[in-house]
Amino acid sequence: MEQQKIKETIFKTREQVEKEGKAFSFPYSVVSKAYQLLHEGKETKIHLPHSDVYFVRAALEKHSGYFFPLDVIEEAMRLEGWKEQRHVYLGKDL
Repeated sequence: MEQQKIKETIFKTREQVEKEGKAFSFPYSVVSKAYQLLHEGKETKIHLPHSDVYFVRAALEKHSGYFFPLDVIEEAMRLEGWKEQRHVYLGKDL
């Protein structure tokens, strides 16, 4: 039963997600969530996934046909040992 629920929630194609109207909403996209937090004045709580997460999701979609939520991809990458590299540009010439 639990495995069926997981399959129903994360194993969807891009077309299924778009048909449900969720392709541009959290957890498939972070843009709407980021705008909401900016509007609420909570910009320090915005988490934007590393670009690696998007590349891995694109590769998984290409090879499996499934369009996974960003948070699922990011968590799986962390569990596999991936560590996010933070490159922060401070606006100064180095």
